[in-house]
Formats: sequence, structure tokens, C-alpha cells
Amino acid sequence: MQLNKSILIVEDEEVIRSSLAEFLTSEGYETMQASTVAKALELARDRDFNVAICDVQLPDGDGIELLRRLQNIKPSIFVLIITAYATVENTISAFKAGAFDYLVKPVIFDDLSHKLNRLFEYQKIFYENQILRRELARSPGIEEIVGSSKALQKLQSTIRKIAATNSNVLLSGESGTGKELFARSIHSNGPKREQRFLAVNCGMRPIELLESQLFGSAASSLQYPQAEQTGVFKNADGGTVYLDEISQLPLGTQGKLLRAIEYGEILPLGSAEPVKVDVRLIASTTQDLAEMVKTGEFEQDLFYRLDGMKIHIPALRERVDDIPELVEYFIAKHSRKMGKRVTGATSETIRALMSAEWKGNVRQLDNAIERAVMMCDDTLICLNDLPPELHQNEPPLPDVDDLRLALRHYERMHITRVLKDSADKREAAKRLKLGLSSLYRKIEELDIELD
Repeated sequence: MQLNKSILIVEDEEVIRSSLAEFLTSEGYETMQASTVAKALELARDRDFNVAICDVQLPDGDGIELLRRLQNIKPSIFVLIITAYATVENTISAFKAGAFDYLVKPVIFDDLSHKLNRLFEYQKIFYENQILRRELARSPGIEEIVGSSKALQKLQSTIRKIAATNSNVLLSGESGTGKELFARSIHSNGPKREQRFLAVNCGMRPIELLESQLFGSAASSLQYPQAEQTGVFKNADGGTVYLDEISQLPLGTQGKLLRAIEYGEILPLGSAEPVKVDVRLIASTTQDLAEMVKTGEFEQDLFYRLDGMKIHIPALRERVDDIPELVEYFIAKHSRKMGKRVTGATSETIRALMSAEWKGNVRQLDNAIERAVMMCDDTLICLNDLPPELHQNEPPLPDVDDLRLALRHYERMHITRVLKDSADKREAAKRLKLGLSSLYRKIEELDIELD
């Protein structure tokens, strides 16, 4: 018995439509019915169907044209055409339009069952090949930056320009935005791409252990029992060192790092002889380093050395248009890892993901999709597969077809959320990329209630 497969039946003859629905339901399929082109398109916009079974002759249109319009709405849908006469012309027209197969009236249920079994087997192979092609196209995956939003395109353009140089780089942005991913992209597109890329978390304590990891140490130079250590800077000689959260480096260590940048040499712990190194430094921070310089928590000269080539990584809420592509990428990654055949997410799920706050940014989205793939019992992730906090308080969708009213609804919802999350209207306007006066006009136009 087939389970969790959804079929749209489009047939104007009630007896045929009902008998098809009854048979398919008894076989374990989920079915919905439409007697017109208009109703079929309405259902297809609101629901995700694996298959549509469409009559050629319908009261308000042609089944072949409906086939084309369905595939424009949902490219993943497979269509079976029902025709009263299996003429060569009808068959050719159906296949040219993208039909998977056809049925001749009166429909023989055994024939229908056989064609559906073959269709779903083909669909499974088709989706697996899609996933494989996506993974091959993204090789090497760890350096692939997923998305095509304007914010990301602008960022990638900047990265391409900076990557071509040997300049040191500072990446700023919220936690979870993927700063190491962008650092690896800079390295892999730069002149040192053939050399090593080594990453260090600067939050490591104690200080001596961190400095030993960075600059190396002579034998028995530490109180910790260990042999001589070369250090990351020497091991990455000729390549790139990535320092994650550089704001956490102690001031003394910052001075040693400055020397490594200015003179290209390091002094291993316990050694009297400096060691020459040639590395490109990429650092990241979630803190405002300029403010830390003012408070004396960060070395001013080191800040100037890094701040000249500064790249801000946008938060996920600033690149919402990338969420569908990121979801697709993470589904493919986690499905392969877990050995599951999850191929995508329902439209309702994507809408919920695009309206979420994502305080943990891309990392939080990755974790949410990993959990969803684990919970999913079908080929498509649905709302209930997501972590509860992502869908339990989802704002209601506008029950309107008018695009202008729908956009007004989402604009109101988005501005209200940003206002609640901001310290004041000035900060909210800055986050919304609006002038303060423009924000006040929006509040009045959209009738936004302020606490």
C-alpha cells in the first residue's frame, strides 16, 4: 500500500471523479478533487501534490493547458492525462506538454495502479538524482555559499575582489551567520588556495595554552606535560590562519599577534629565537572592536591593521530570500547523512521558515532542518516536523488573493517584529534600512500599534 502520497483528481464527470477518489483512497493515497481548471489551480497553489490526474476536456479549459500551468506552479508535480480517445495527436500533445503518462476512458483501476507504481518509482529516482547533482555542483561543499539574494550577491562580489589579494581580513557579524564558511571561501579563492587553512577559537583558556597553540612552544616550556609544539602559524606557513572571535584574545596576546602581522615573525613560548612565517590572517568578531578600542580592551594598532579590509556578514533576517535555497541544501546534506529520502519541504513549511526570527541565524536553520529530516516520515518536510517554536506561534496568513493587501499584511507584521526587537525607533529604522521619518509614515499607514 502507498502511503503519504497526495493526488489531485481533475475530472468534470462526478461519477468518474468519485470512483477514482474512492479507489485511490482505498489504496492508501491522499486525494483531493476538482471539476474545473480554476479549482485545480486554486488547490495546487495551496497544497503540495505528488501527482495530478487530469481530464483533457474540462468545462473552463483544456487539460493540456492545465498541465502546463500546474507545472509552472509546482515544477515537481507529475501529471497523468485522462482522454476518451487515445489518438496519436492527443498522446503527442500530452507528452510534449510534460505529461508522465496517459489513461484511456473508461479507466481500468489495475492499469491506473500499475502506472502510479511506475510513476512513484521514477519520481524517487528523479529526486535522488536531483540531490546528487546538487551535491556534485556544490563540491567542495564546505566552501559553497548558498543563496542568490541581493545582499548575498553584493557580499560575494566583495569577497571575490578581496580574495584575489593577500590582504588580512576582518569578518564581522552575528553568531551563527557562517563567518568561518566565508573565511574558507576567501582562502579557497585567493592566491594561497593550494596551502593550508587552519582555524583557531580565540576563546580558549588558559592563555599559555592558547599562545602555545598559536605561536608554538619549546619543549618543557609550559607547566603542562607536552612535547615541543610547532603552532598554528608555523603549520599554516604559506597559507591562511583564521582566528574566530578575535575580540576574546587577551591584550598581551594581541601584541604578539600584531608583531606576527607587521614583521612576519612569531616567538614560540620558551624560545629566544623568532621564527619567520608568511600567513594570511582572517579574523572574525561578533563584537564592536572600535568600541573595545575606546575602552582599552582591544589593541588600537591591531584594530587598524584588520579594519582596513572589513566585511560584514548579513544576518539571516537580512537575506530571507535565501532561505528556500538554504533549506534545499540542508535537506540534501542531512538526508544523505541519515540515509533518508527527504527531497524537499511543503510550501506551508517554507512560508513558516521565511517568517521566523532566526536569532541563531544560518546555524539555527541548519539545526532546525536536521531535526526536521530526522522527524520526517514522508518525502516532504511538513510543519509538524519543525521544532515547535518555529510553527506554534506562526502568524496567520492573509486570507486574500489581492497581492497588494497580502504585501501590506507582511509589511505590517515585519515592521512590528523589528520594532519589538529594537531598543528604539531609530535602531528599528536603521535595521529596516529606512529613514526615521519614513518609519513613522509606515507606522501611520499600516496602523501599527505601539506599546
